[in-house]
Amino acid sequence: MARLVLVHGAFAGAWCWEPVLPGLREAGHEVTAIDLPGSGKDRTPVQELTLDAYAERVCSELKNGEPAVLAGHSMGGMVVTQAAALAPEHVGRLIYVAAFLPDEGQSLMDLVAYPEAADDQVQANLVVEGEPPVGMLPPAAARDALFGRCDDEQAAWALEHLQPQAVVPFTNPVHLDPAKGDAFRQLPRAYITCTQDRAIPPQMQRRMFEAAGCDPVITIETDHSPWISRTNELVAALLQLAEDAR
Repeated sequence: MARLVLVHGAFAGAWCWEPVLPGLREAGHEVTAIDLPGSGKDRTPVQELTLDAYAERVCSELKNGEPAVLAGHSMGGMVVTQAAALAPEHVGRLIYVAAFLPDEGQSLMDLVAYPEAADDQVQANLVVEGEPPVGMLPPAAARDALFGRCDDEQAAWALEHLQPQAVVPFTNPVHLDPAKGDAFRQLPRAYITCTQDRAIPPQMQRRMFEAAGCDPVITIETDHSPWISRTNELVAALLQLAEDAR
């Protein structure tokens, strides 16, 4: 069976993957969901939060076993890309779940500047304060942008777990280790796209997965958070991709 490492997006933590863990583990897979620095239960100071810090946390987990299927949700797509660029030898496949998928030299802020991302309701409602800057979504805006297809109970559970998000990692571009560039570019990539996403609009997801040559692309008719709004469908998609990676 496969080894899966799951990486959350902005405002979240390992908790967001809790709904999918039973289905993946019952299928016999080894599954780990991690807290990125400063997220979930991790208390790394905001001053230390960068895309590299996130990627180094993922790389430290990847080194603990056989090459992993590495999945990232939302901003987690930036993180898994950077981690795989630094340690491609520890990755068997990359999976992007309604996620940002950058090319070399691109930051998340570069990607949200594309016209296909113009309806991004996270950027439209993000409240940024402090130095270093930290962003948060008001609850009503988060409900609409992230959990639009969730029922009220699901949305309430997710909303109570949301945390402030450091902004600096949004500005950090992905960079390659020149010695590992070829190995990184040869990694298979798959994408799970969500057609009712108001955080990363579907047309933006398409732009990225087509540019990256993702194969396969699996479609789920839901919002930005399929791990809770369409748990069974996301589990089925991850199981298919994990099996393909064996």
